Amino acid sequence: MTDTPFLAPLRAPVRAPLRDIASVRGLALVPVKDGLWRVTGRSGAVLGHIERKLDDRGESFAARRLLPATRTLDLGTFWQLADAADCFR
Repeated sequence: MTDTPFLAPLRAPVRAPLRDIASVRGLALVPVKDGLWRVTGRSGAVLGHIERKLDDRGESFAARRLLPATRTLDLGTFWQLADAADCFR
């Protein structure tokens, strides 16, 4: 029986503290799970989600706005979390 060493999944660090982004932009980024945040406005209304993605090009952030009737609209994929959050202002 051979022992296979456990390899941890690759996790790139988030480049900017979420607290700073939320306070500057007037948004709240609420962690839903690892790599997924719920974006809420000042009133507390849910505006959409930001999802961190890792691929061979590196780390990126996909922004999706919630629309009526539980639909979503892809707003784009960005290299910085701050740029993805800016779509919701």
